[in-house]
Amino acid sequence: QLQLVESGGGLVQPGGSLKLSCAASGFTFDLDDYAIGWFRQAPGKEREGVSCISNSDGSTYYADSVKGRFAISRDNAKNTVYLQMNILKPEDTAVYYCAADRTRRRCTVLSARYEYWGQGTQVTVSS
Repeated sequence: QLQLVESGGGLVQPGGSLKLSCAASGFTFDLDDYAIGWFRQAPGKEREGVSCISNSDGSTYYADSVKGRFAISRDNAKNTVYLQMNILKPEDTAVYYCAADRTRRRCTVLSARYEYWGQGTQVTVSS
């Protein structure tokens, strides 16, 4: 069973930055077997796929709403995936979740593909 724990959320002013972490743990697992996605959900809105990173070739995907501002990376040795968020906007306010998909395919932000989910971390962008 793979467990994911997000951290790094908080309150930040518009234009600021935050770096989210997604730490993976579990019995006899290899993070390299998993594609990792970041999703977010704001109050009253549907869950949105933000970004993902493949394990097969390291390819990444970004939603148009965050392209050029967010950067996803992974450190398999530390069993951690990061989401660097820059030039944050109020509309980025949401609970951010990381999720893992055991696959060798290129990653996708289709949430149905992901078997394991973290508990989420709140990001609030406000002055």
